[in-house]
Amino acid sequence: MRNLKLLKSLKSSELQGPGSPQCFCVRADTGSLLVASHYSITEYDPRTGQVVTEASLTAEGFLPEDGSGEVVGLQELAELESACLATAGGDVILFNLNTCKLECVGSVDSGLTSMCWSPDEELVILTTGQETIIMMTKDFEPITEVGIHQDDFGEGKFITVGWGKKETQFHGSEGKQAAQKKIQEVQPAAAWDDRRPRVTWRGDGQLFAVSAVCPQTGARKVRVWNREGVLQATSETINGLEQALCWKPSGSLIASTQRHPNKHSVVFMEKNGLLHGDFTLPFSKDQATVKDLLWNSDSTVLAVWLEDMTAGEDKQVNTYIQLWSVGNYHWYLKQSLDFGRDSQKAPVCVCWDPERPLRLHVVSSNWTCITYDWGWTTERSPGLDATDNANVAVIDGDKILMTTFRQCVVPPPMCSFELQMTSPVNQVTFLCRPQRTNQLAALTSDGRISVYRQGMKATVRTVCVGFFFTPFILQLQKIRYEVTVHQDEPLALRQLLWLEDELFVGVSPGLLPTSSTLLMLRSAPDADDTLTVRSAGSEVEVDGIVISTVHCSQTGTVALQLEDGQIRKLLWDRPELSVEEWRDSSGCSINFPVPCVQTALCSISGEDYLLGLTDRSHLYAGDTELASNISSFAVCNDFLLITTHSHTCRCLQLSALSIKGLQVALASDGVQNDETLRRVERGSRIVTVVPQDTRVILQMPRGNLETVHHRALLLAQLRKWLDGLRFRDAFESMRKLRINLNFIYDHNPKVFLENIKTFITQLNSINHVNLFLTELKEEDTTSSMYPRPEGSPVHTPPASGQKKVDVVCDALRSAMESMDHNKFFLSILTAHVKKTLPELEIALQKVHELRVNPPQAPGAVNAEEALKYLLFLVNVNDLYEHSLGTYDFDLVLMVAEKSQKDPKEYLPFLNMLKSLEPNYQRYTIDKHLKRYRKALHHLSKCGEEHFHEALQLVKEQRLYSEALRLYTADSAHYKALSCAYAEHLMEQQQAEQAGLLLWRCGELASALQAFTSSSSWRNAICVAQQIPLPPDQLALLARDLAEKLTEQRRYSEAALLLDQYAKDCEEAILALITGAVWEEALRLIYMHNRQDITETNLKPALLEAVSSQTAFLEAQVATFTRHRTRLAVVREQKEKARLDMLDEDGPDCPDAELYSEASSVMTGSKYSHSNSRISSRSSKNRRKAERKKMSLKEGSPMEDRALMCAMSDIITTVDKMREEMHNLLKALLMFQFDKQAEKLQKAYEEALQMMEAAAPEVWPEGQQNNQAPLTGPNSTANSIMASFQQQQRPAAPLQGQHMLRH
Repeated sequence: MRNLKLLKSLKSSELQGPGSPQCFCVRADTGSLLVASHYSITEYDPRTGQVVTEASLTAEGFLPEDGSGEVVGLQELAELESACLATAGGDVILFNLNTCKLECVGSVDSGLTSMCWSPDEELVILTTGQETIIMMTKDFEPITEVGIHQDDFGEGKFITVGWGKKETQFHGSEGKQAAQKKIQEVQPAAAWDDRRPRVTWRGDGQLFAVSAVCPQTGARKVRVWNREGVLQATSETINGLEQALCWKPSGSLIASTQRHPNKHSVVFMEKNGLLHGDFTLPFSKDQATVKDLLWNSDSTVLAVWLEDMTAGEDKQVNTYIQLWSVGNYHWYLKQSLDFGRDSQKAPVCVCWDPERPLRLHVVSSNWTCITYDWGWTTERSPGLDATDNANVAVIDGDKILMTTFRQCVVPPPMCSFELQMTSPVNQVTFLCRPQRTNQLAALTSDGRISVYRQGMKATVRTVCVGFFFTPFILQLQKIRYEVTVHQDEPLALRQLLWLEDELFVGVSPGLLPTSSTLLMLRSAPDADDTLTVRSAGSEVEVDGIVISTVHCSQTGTVALQLEDGQIRKLLWDRPELSVEEWRDSSGCSINFPVPCVQTALCSISGEDYLLGLTDRSHLYAGDTELASNISSFAVCNDFLLITTHSHTCRCLQLSALSIKGLQVALASDGVQNDETLRRVERGSRIVTVVPQDTRVILQMPRGNLETVHHRALLLAQLRKWLDGLRFRDAFESMRKLRINLNFIYDHNPKVFLENIKTFITQLNSINHVNLFLTELKEEDTTSSMYPRPEGSPVHTPPASGQKKVDVVCDALRSAMESMDHNKFFLSILTAHVKKTLPELEIALQKVHELRVNPPQAPGAVNAEEALKYLLFLVNVNDLYEHSLGTYDFDLVLMVAEKSQKDPKEYLPFLNMLKSLEPNYQRYTIDKHLKRYRKALHHLSKCGEEHFHEALQLVKEQRLYSEALRLYTADSAHYKALSCAYAEHLMEQQQAEQAGLLLWRCGELASALQAFTSSSSWRNAICVAQQIPLPPDQLALLARDLAEKLTEQRRYSEAALLLDQYAKDCEEAILALITGAVWEEALRLIYMHNRQDITETNLKPALLEAVSSQTAFLEAQVATFTRHRTRLAVVREQKEKARLDMLDEDGPDCPDAELYSEASSVMTGSKYSHSNSRISSRSSKNRRKAERKKMSLKEGSPMEDRALMCAMSDIITTVDKMREEMHNLLKALLMFQFDKQAEKLQKAYEEALQMMEAAAPEVWPEGQQNNQAPLTGPNSTANSIMASFQQQQRPAAPLQGQHMLRH
C-alpha cells in the first residue's frame, strides 16, 4: 500500500546542440549522460551543467552532414571506458571517453536497425537491414548470424501427446462452441508501427528476445534466443501486438503492448512465448500509442512512454510517461507525467538509472535533461486520537483507494471506498490538525488540488462483494483549487503538506539547480478556488534540494531534509516564512549522516528528534544511528514501531527511553517475556498503526495484509484502561487477545479491591465474572508474564497474610452477595470452589438451601442449574465425596442423581449408612472418605463395644496423639492406648519416650526395660526404686547400666552408678582412670582410702597418657608439615601453568582472570572427569561424592583444596586438645612427673606455634577475602560447587597459646 513520491527533480537546460537527441544512456560510475544526436555524441553532467566530452559524428563521416543520419543504439562500456553506438548506415563506432576519439570497429552493408548489449556487456546483438541477427563478443568478433524470421518454433517446442482432436477436447468456460470457432485471421501491425526489430535481454544475460514484423502475416512476433544464438521459442499469434518490448530484469516476464478491439493493454509473456497476465492502460482503443516500455533495475516499476495518436488543433500531440507497480496481482498507476503538447518539451529519450532503481532520466527535443528521483512512501493519516480512522490512501491513476483501518481491514487491491478524480493523482496529503486528520487533499497531474472532507450524513456504499463501508465517506468539497505555480515541466510542485484549512506548503525547483523554493499556498483573495503565494514573505529559497518534508501534529513543527542529509526547521507560523538549522537542546546543529527516504518527527525523553530511514536500512535519530537492519518504521502516540530484516517487530515507548536506551534496545535480541519484541512474517512492512488502539497493520511482500496486536501497545492500553477504571474495555480486549486475566488484579491490587463493585457492574455478565474467577492463579503476572515498564510505580498487594486467590475470591463473593445474591449465585459458587482450599461443602450447602427454599426473584437460578454448573467446575466423584462428607443424604442423592453414577453403585451403600447409629454412621463415612481423624473422633463416641475397632484404627493410621486426647488419663482405654503408643515408639527406636509413657500409665516393669535399653539411667533407677527392686537386683541393674555407659565413653556417669548403687568403689575408680578423669578418680581414692590404686593403676595410666599424647602430636605435626610442603609445590605448578597460558593467549587476554585455579587443564592433570550425575543424588551421597573428589592423591584435580582442608582439620583437632592437655598436665604435676609434663607442654606449644606461623602461607590474605566462586572457561559445575563449599568452611580457629605452666 505504498505510493511513489517525488523526492527531487533536477532540470538542466544548459546542453544545446544541432539537431535533436536520438539515443542516450547513463554512465554508471559518474552519473553523467551520454547523448547521441544527428550530428554528434556528447557526455554531459546534468548536476554541474557542464559538457564533459564531445565528438562530431559528421566530421568523421559516420553520419551525413545534412542531419539525415540516425543513431539506432548507444551503450556505455565501462570496462573499455568507451561508448558504443550504431548508426542506421551500418557502422559500429567506439567513442573513447578519455581521448574523445571515434573508432569504427565494424560495418554492415545492409545497415543496422538496432543494437543491444547484454547486461554483463560480454555480447552485443545487432539487427541488420536484411532482417538478420548478428551476435558478437565485446571484442566485436562475430559468433553467429541467423535470420530473425524462423519457421521452426525453437528448442522449447511444446509436445503434443495426441489426445484426440481439438473438437473433442474440453474447452473450459468457453463451452463447446469453442470447438466450432474459426481461426481468426492474423491482423497486420498498426500503420504507425516503425517495423523495426526490438531487442531486449533478460537480467542474467542468458536469453534475449526479438520482436519483429513477420513478412508473411505482417504481424509482430516475439522470438526468444539463448546466449549461443539458438532459437528457444516463438510467441503465439497475438493480434494487435505492438513494437514496445522490455524484459523484466528479474527474468520472469517480457512486457509488450497489445491493442484489443475494445481496450489497450500492457501484456506479459513468459520465455516460452505464451501470454501470462496483462493490465489495461487508462486510454481508449485508439487514443494513444506506446512508444516504449522500461523496467527499472529492481523490477518494481514499469515506465510506459506514450503519446496521443491524433494531433490537436495545434497539430501537436500530448506526451505522457506513466509509472506502474504491482501489488497483490493488481497493477497500480502510481505516477503520471504529462509533458503537454509542446513538441520541444516532449521526451525523445527516456531511461532508468542503472545504479539507483527509482531515478528516471528524460531528455526532450530541446536538449533539456530532467532527472526524477522517487521514493516509496505510505500515505497515512497523522492523527493521534481516537477520532482518526487510521486512513491509508493508495494512488491508482485517477482514483484514490481509501482504507480506514479503524473500522475494518480490507485487503488490497480492494478498499473501503474510492475517490474518483478527473485526472491522475500524483500526491496525497492529510490535514495536519488535531481532530480533523481524516480530511484529505490530492494533487493531480493537471496541477489542481482537490480537498475531501467527511460528509455529515451517513452513507453506505458497496465497494466490492462482501465489504460494506462506511458510515462517513469522504466527499469532495465544493472547492477544487487551481495552483498558480509556474510549471515548466511535470511535477513542478512536490512535497505537499496541508497544515491548515486553506494553507498548504510545497516545494518547487529553486532559482539554481542546487536550491529549492518553499511555497506557502493560500487561497487567493479574489478567487476562492485558487491557491497562490500571496506575498514575498510566503516563499523562501533554501540552499539545497529539499527531498522530504514532515510535520508533527502535536507540536506543529515542520522539518525539512536536504539531499545531503542536512535537516532544517521551517518556521511557518510567523509573518514571514523562514528556515533555520535544526539544533538540539544544547544548541548543536544536527544533520543526518546520509539522506533518508522516510522521515518522522517524535519526542524522545522530552526532546524533539527527526527519525530517518535510509535506503540501506539504517535508522537514525538526528546524527545518531539507532539500528542498521530496519525495513520500516512508524511513530504513533508515544511509541516507535519498527520491522527488521530479521523478521521481528519491535515496539518501544519513547518517553521511557533515551537515545542510548533506544540503541541498546534495538541491538538486543530480547529476553523471555519481552513485550517489545514479536516475530512477524518474512518481509513484513508497517502500513499504519491505529491510534489509541492496539492494532498494527503489516503488509507482506506479495501485498496481502495482516493485523497484529503488538504486546507492548496492548499492555500500554490495558494499563491506561485499568488506571481509568475502564474494566469492561480491558476485560474484552484481554479475553479476545488471550491476555491472562490475572493482570486485572495484579496491575494495581489496592485499586481493584477498592473498586470491585465497579468491576462487577461494568462486566455485567455472570459468565465474564466466572471466567475471571476460573483464571485466578497465585502467580503475579506483572513480575513474570507482563513485566512492568522501567520507571513505572510498583503496586504491592495489601499485606493481609492471605493468598491472592483467596483474597480476590472472598472480595468478589462478598461484593456479589451484597449486590444481588440471586443474580450472581453461580459466580458465588465459583468463588467458593476456586479458593486455594476449595469450599465445596459450603457450596453444596448453598445449593441444598436453594433446593429447600427456591428463590422467587425473576431470572434467579434454581438448584438444578446450580448443581449442574457445580458439576461443570468440579469432578463429579470429588463432589460426590464432599457431599457425602456433609452427612446430608438428601444432598448426596441430589449430587448422585446429576452424575453419571449407576444407582446400583451408591444406593445400597447409602441405605446401609442410614441404618447405622449416627456416630458410627459418621465414622463409616469419614473412614470411607479417608478422613481418619474425624472418623476416630466419631468412633470414640460409640461406646465400649467399638473401642477395639478404635484401637485398631489408631494403630493403622498412627493417630496416637489424637487418640490420647479423646480419653481421660485414668481410664483403661487411655492405658491401652499408651501401651500401644509405647510399642510404636519402641519400634521407632525411641525407647526413652516409650518409657515415659509406660511410667505415667503405671507399667513400671515395661518402663524400666525401656529406660534400660535407652541408657536413661536416672529414670531407670527411679523406676527401680519405685517398684521397688531388692538391693542385689538394684546393684545388678547399676552394673548393667554402667557397662552400657562405659561403652558410650560416659565414664563419669558409669563411675557414679558403680560407686553409689553397686557399692564397688574400685571399679568406679578404674572407670574414671580409663576415662582420664584424673581429679575425680583421685577424689574417690582418698574417699574410700584406696591409695594402693594410685601406685598400681593411676600413675602408670598417667605415664601411658603422656606417651600416647606425645606420639599423637608428633604424628599430627609431621602430617601437617608434609601437606604444607606439598601445597607449595602444587601452587607453584599451577602458577607456572597459568603463566604459560597467558603467554599463549597474549598479555592482554581478557579472560585470564576467569581461569579457575581448580581447573585440571591448568595443572595438566590426568584427572579431568566430571561426575555429572551427582546433581541427581541425595544430599548425603552428594556430600560423599564431593569428599571423594577432594582427593589427596598427587595430581588430582583439586589436590590443593584437599590439602588445605586436611590441614584445617589437623589444626582443629590439635586445638580441641587444650582441655584434655590441661587436666593431664595438672595430674602430672601433682605426682611430680615434672620432666614428662614439661616435655609434653613444650611439644604441644611448638605444635601450636608452628601451625599458627603456617596459617598466612596456607591461607593467603587475598584468598581468605575472596568470596567469589571459582569460575572460568575450564570450570565444571562440580568444581564450582566445591569452591562454594570450601568458602563456607570456617577458617581454622587459632586461639591464644597460653598454657598452664608449673
